[in-house]
Amino acid sequence: MVSRMTLRPVLTALALVLGALFAPGVGALGSGATEAHAVTKLTHAQATSMFRASGITWSSSGGCSDRNNPTCTSFEQLNQATAQGAQTLKSATGCALNITGGTETGHASGTYSHWNGYKLDFGKSTCLTNYVHNAFTYIGLRGDGAPQYKSGSGNIYADEGNHWDVTYYNCGGC
Repeated sequence: MVSRMTLRPVLTALALVLGALFAPGVGALGSGATEAHAVTKLTHAQATSMFRASGITWSSSGGCSDRNNPTCTSFEQLNQATAQGAQTLKSATGCALNITGGTETGHASGTYSHWNGYKLDFGKSTCLTNYVHNAFTYIGLRGDGAPQYKSGSGNIYADEGNHWDVTYYNCGGC
């Protein structure tokens, strides 16, 4: 009989490999990383519904969800694949996940940014940190010195000290 502790890493690895193979424009079966792909944007209500259904919590220092207020945590205009990536992370890790940053203003700019719906910040926990360190590949320091880890599907986890800054290029094998 296969134990639950043995089965979880195997299923996680399978999900990550499938995510890498089938990620649009990124995976081995994709049509090329340079091709632009349309993304589905969510409202704050749609994203919170998805997170609630998966047992993912969220919080903000300002206790609000206004996208234009940097002390809020907003999911307005979050990419659907980003929300699905958080759900995949939750199911793969079994860890409690708390989102502390979404699409609100105040984060660094760029194509794959919080504002553009590609990033989420997760509060640090021993469970999540151990999972990232054990399941993903260390790929070096980001320009600002944050250690980075890459999942099998290509998503990037950066340790920013008090939280994980995650860039979702795809849903992580959803």
